[in-house]
Amino acid sequence: MPDKSNTPDDTDDVNSTDSEPEEIVMDDVEAEAGFLEDRNPEDYPSVLRITSDSDEAHRQDALDRLDRWEAGEEIPHVINFQNPSDLRALLTDRRVELLRSIMADRPDSIRQLAERLDRDVKSVHDDLQVLADYDIVHFEQAGRAKRPFVPYDSIEVSLEISTSTSTDDAAPA
Repeated sequence: MPDKSNTPDDTDDVNSTDSEPEEIVMDDVEAEAGFLEDRNPEDYPSVLRITSDSDEAHRQDALDRLDRWEAGEEIPHVINFQNPSDLRALLTDRRVELLRSIMADRPDSIRQLAERLDRDVKSVHDDLQVLADYDIVHFEQAGRAKRPFVPYDSIEVSLEISTSTSTDDAAPA
């Protein structure tokens, strides 16, 4: 289960004056993302979708995915954040850069990845651990080194911003 005390990489926003660490909160259902831990990486869905939908929209999407799965379709793994700032806190520019680098050319170690990106090994390790807590990055042991990998062919990020369409909010005629 993800550690809720993870914070974004401070180096992404050098002008930030926030002294409080930003907490990343994930839906209760998605908080149990460890369900993929025992799966063979070849068995992962090809798409990871990271969303920031309302609870209602996320539930409807889950039901739609269930119907498609029962029909034999491949469905994406979905991680949803109700609060868009939580999604933004997870996917900092530095972490997106890590994901792109790993997916383009799988590194032999965290150290090799840090050298490739000209970053400190500890900060790369910390960012990878945050991404691993959400089942986005995984590791395989390669001797004494941990080799990071992303088991998905693509990662889609979706953020919906809309006005309320509830009939309760409609003005009387």
